[in-house]
Amino acid sequence: MPIRDLANPTRFLAFSGRLLPWLWAASAVGLAVGLYLGLYVAPADFKQGDMVRIMFIHVPFAWLSMACYGVMAIAALGTLVWRHPLADVLQKSAAPIGAAFTFLALVTGSLWGKPTWGTYWVWDARLTSVLILFIIYLGLIALWQAVEDPGKAARAAAILTLVGTVNLPIIKFSVDWWNTLHQPASVFRLDGPTIDPSMLWPLLIMALAMTILFAALLVMAMRNEILRRRVRAMQIVAAGG
Repeated sequence: MPIRDLANPTRFLAFSGRLLPWLWAASAVGLAVGLYLGLYVAPADFKQGDMVRIMFIHVPFAWLSMACYGVMAIAALGTLVWRHPLADVLQKSAAPIGAAFTFLALVTGSLWGKPTWGTYWVWDARLTSVLILFIIYLGLIALWQAVEDPGKAARAAAILTLVGTVNLPIIKFSVDWWNTLHQPASVFRLDGPTIDPSMLWPLLIMALAMTILFAALLVMAMRNEILRRRVRAMQIVAAGG
C-alpha cells in the first residue's frame, strides 16, 4: 500500500489493524531480550555497581521523550503546511505518550541521581530543560482539551509545538554548553561511543524495543482518536437532526 493512501482514515484503520499485533509482538520480544541482557548479562559498573542498570530503561525513555516531540513537530508542519488529514490526529495522540515517557525519564533519572550525585534533583541544565519539555507536553494536552473547535485547536497546538522545538537542541547540547552534573553524550558521538560493547548492545536493543513499543502505542492511540472523532461527528449530526 502506498504511503499516501494512509492519509485516508479508513485505509489507515484497516492497515494499522493488521500492523498492531506485529508491533506488540516485536516490542515484547525486544523488551524481554533487552531486559535480560541488561539485568543479567551486562557487567556491573566498576564505580556505580548494579545501580548502573537503571541506564537500560532511563536512557531509552530520555531518547524517546525527545524523539516523540520531533515526530509531533513534523506532524505540526503537516497540519499547518501540508494540511494532512491525519497530522493533527498523530500529534494529539503522541502528546500523552511523550508526556509519559518524559515523566518516566525524570523519575528514573532522579532514582539514578540519588546514589550518583547524592540528591534526587538539582536544577541542572539537562534536568531543567527536560522538565520544561514535560511542561510543554502538559500544556499541549491542556490546549486540546480547552479549545472546543477542532480546527482552531489543531492550529494552535501546531504553532505551540513548533515554538517548543527550540527546547530540543537545548536538551541535547546542554551538557556541552554549560557545566552540568549530568554526564556528556556517550553513545551518539563523532568519535564513537564511549560505552563498552557489553553495555552498549543491551542499551541499543532496549532502545529499539522501546521505539517499537512507542510506535505500537502511537498507532493504537491514533486509531482511538479517529474513532472518537467519528463518534463525535455522528453525535453532532444526530443532535442537528
